[in-house]
Amino acid sequence: MKSVWQQILRYFYIGKKDPNAPKTSYVAMMHGMNRISIMLFVIAIIIMIIRLIRRH
Repeated sequence: MKSVWQQILRYFYIGKKDPNAPKTSYVAMMHGMNRISIMLFVIAIIIMIIRLIRRH
């Protein structure tokens, strides 16, 4: 079973690619959407932390 962190690193081209992974256009589009989702999530968390810090 793959680690969640290994999968995230692969999405951002930091980790080594899985040689057994399927190479279809649908999988490539799915990974692209996942990259965008993860980046937006991280940006939203950063904004929430900044707003919490500024309130106090």
